[in-house]
Amino acid sequence: MNFVAMDFETANAKRDSACSLALTIVRNSQVTDEFYTLIKPESDFFWRNVQIHGIHETDVASAPKFPEVWDHIAPFFQRDRLVIAHNAPFDTGVLRQTLAHYGIGAPEYLSMDTVKTSKRFYPELPNHKLDTMCDALNIELQHHHNALDDSLACANILLTEAQQFGTEQLKPFVRVQG
Repeated sequence: MNFVAMDFETANAKRDSACSLALTIVRNSQVTDEFYTLIKPESDFFWRNVQIHGIHETDVASAPKFPEVWDHIAPFFQRDRLVIAHNAPFDTGVLRQTLAHYGIGAPEYLSMDTVKTSKRFYPELPNHKLDTMCDALNIELQHHHNALDDSLACANILLTEAQQFGTEQLKPFVRVQG
């Protein structure tokens, strides 16, 4: 399996307020690379978001704005590339609205939501939140709501599902974004 797991954290409830991003790159069913960056949003921080992820406005003061980050990560978002996320509507929405905020065209790429796959394969669980899934599948999640830890956990969820149920069972969950 080849894919990229993506996770954003936001400064506030607005989807164009990305303040951190992580990508975990998987090639041949192995984690081969990781990317993490803070992002300076053009938006104020809301105390509740800071409480969740621990990123303060001062932490991103010298961080790049999203267009600089996009220049680096855009190659991962192509028509034939799979990008996954745990609760993908949130992360794909952050990407789409942040790109729109900067007048950058949204790319077409393949996506998959590991919340949806988890609900299908593990219906007996009380919920399918990232930390619940990690506990159930014995996947390490050191710092929940740290984008890098969350993207790695998401990648490991999909790898575990592929191993337990086969990649053919995952194909119906692939969607085209863009």
